Amino acid sequence: MVPTHSHDHAHPHHHPHSHSHGHGPAAPHPAQAVTWSILRMAVVSRLMAAAAVSAALWAFVWLAMK
Repeated sequence: MVPTHSHDHAHPHHHPHSHSHGHGPAAPHPAQAVTWSILRMAVVSRLMAAAAVSAALWAFVWLAMK
């Protein structure tokens, strides 16, 4: 016996595709203003910040081991 269907399988799509981007579809997103960036720091400042974070993490480990 061959099964028959009495309904169709069409799926209507009712969601709109309106985007309010301010650039073309092939263009990248425009740069946004950043108040602080580690990439804008001087190399010495980056090394000092990394050393401070490392020292804080080691202090945490040392206190946890006590």
